[in-house]
Amino acid sequence: MTHTVLFLCTGNSARSILAESILNRLGAGRFVAYSAGSMPTGTVNPHAIRLLERFNYPTADLRSKSWEAFDRAHNPDAPDLNFVFTVCDNAAGEVCPFWPGQPMTAHWGVPDPAAVEGTDAEIALAFADTYGRLHNRLEIFVNLPMASLDRLTLQARLDSIGKA
Repeated sequence: MTHTVLFLCTGNSARSILAESILNRLGAGRFVAYSAGSMPTGTVNPHAIRLLERFNYPTADLRSKSWEAFDRAHNPDAPDLNFVFTVCDNAAGEVCPFWPGQPMTAHWGVPDPAAVEGTDAEIALAFADTYGRLHNRLEIFVNLPMASLDRLTLQARLDSIGKA
């Protein structure tokens, strides 16, 4: 069974894009990841693109998009979602659309590297830190024994991963 995952952030320019890319690599064949934002910037942060390219991730199809693309009220062809994770504190507090099928949800907040000001090295370090945090959480996530966990246990595990 392939699980679909949506990562939400306000701007959908950095954290959610990184999470989408990481999960599509780590969970290839078992997970399909997407990302979106409540107020998308319309562009993917160039520092995120550089970091992903440095690690040989495909970046050509990455784009900043609204969560309406995954809301059946706005897009009847939206994929069925199994999991929805917020990766920024703003998106966690916003009123999200109703997701058909009642996907499991969790908040996995990480600092916003796009908000960091400083030298190129300081900004690159912030993006690398965010990448590392997300990569660690997603590595745990893809190794969960999904088939053997009941919904409550799985939800508890998802919440604990967000605190890692």
